[in-house]
Order: sequence, then structure tokens, then C-alpha cells
Amino acid sequence: MELEPVTLTTPRLVLRPLDPRDADAVHTAAQDPDVQRWTTIPSPYLPEHARNFIELLAPEGWATGSMFTFGVFLPDGTLTGVLSLTMRSPGTAEVGFWAAKEHRGNGYTTEAVLTSARWAFATLSVDRVEWRAEIGNTASRAVAEKAGFTQEGTLRSAIHNKGVRRDCWLAALLPSDLGLPSTAPYIPAPSRPPGATTGRSRAATTPPGDTTRPSGV
Repeated sequence: MELEPVTLTTPRLVLRPLDPRDADAVHTAAQDPDVQRWTTIPSPYLPEHARNFIELLAPEGWATGSMFTFGVFLPDGTLTGVLSLTMRSPGTAEVGFWAAKEHRGNGYTTEAVLTSARWAFATLSVDRVEWRAEIGNTASRAVAEKAGFTQEGTLRSAIHNKGVRRDCWLAALLPSDLGLPSTAPYIPAPSRPPGATTGRSRAATTPPGDTTRPSGV
């Protein structure tokens, strides 16, 4: 699916495709140690990395319908962060984002996530937007919680970042969470009545003393 790049707006933000004039701002913001620690961008992050992403990778994503990248800007053109929706399977996209340090705490990223999700539900025939983050990335977790994502658990060894595999949190947002229709009917599994068993054999249950991380993003 090929789409022409689009611009999305809210009363506070402009989400538009990045272009070469944004390279310096992206490079500067990406020097933040937290951005390099918690995302999969190269470290150190050099000017050529910003140019390659803006001039090659991001446009290719739009052209192939595989990844839709937006710079998140204030109306005056100030970059507050970057957000991408990556198609993981038919009907499922994964949202990823980072925010410039000086613009955190204003709700810009949450607003951008919700705006892009609504666009994906309406335009991309997406019925599920996933969010994943390495366990410990509490800033990204807070954004997902504020955006209304439902926590679905922990995935082991699901993120590969700079040569190391790590566990991650998983959450998802559905069209119905925002009061929107889905492209295919969705029938949630019935809630398990109190006292009902899971149907697993005794051998499949968690051994005594073995605990898993609680769900949450």
C-alpha cells in the first residue's frame, strides 16, 4: 500500500513528514542519552545518521507502505519529537516515538500518538496499534498509559537493541477504545468466571517460587 505523505494537525501540534531542513534539529535532539539508551537509533548518533533517516529510510517507508514517520512540531516549526507507525502484519501497526528532552512533560507525545492512531484506524485499515518498550522505560510507559493503551503483558527477548536482546512490555490500542469502528468485527473473549480453571495441565503451571513480571506499560 503506497500513500502520499500527509500532514496531521491538532490545536497544539503539526505532524508532518521530515525533510532535509529538519536534519540538524533531529541530530541535536538525538544526542540526549535517554533517547540513545531506550531507542534503537545508532549510538553515537552522527549527522549522517539523521540525514540518512530523513532522506532515505523515512521516504522509503512511505513509498512502500511499511512505515509512516512524522516529525512532531509546534506551530512555529519547533521539533518536539519523532513518531513512526510501522506495519507489523495486516491490520496491525506498531507505534514508536521519542521526545526532545526540553519538550517532555507537556503531553505532546501522547497527543501525537492518539492523533496518529486515529489516522491509522481511519486510513490504513488498521484494527490494532501495538506499543512495545524495553522494561524500565517508564517515560514511554507513561505515554502509553495516558493514551489509553491496554496492557497485555511482557515479551521475553523481544527487543534487539545495539547487539543485546531484552524483555519488553506490550500494550495495544483498538479502534473501539477511541469510539471508532473497526474494519473487521471484533469479538472479545468472554471473561473467565471467578474460580474457573485455565484449562492448563498441572505440568504447565508456573513452578513454585517462579514469578513473572506484572503486566503494564
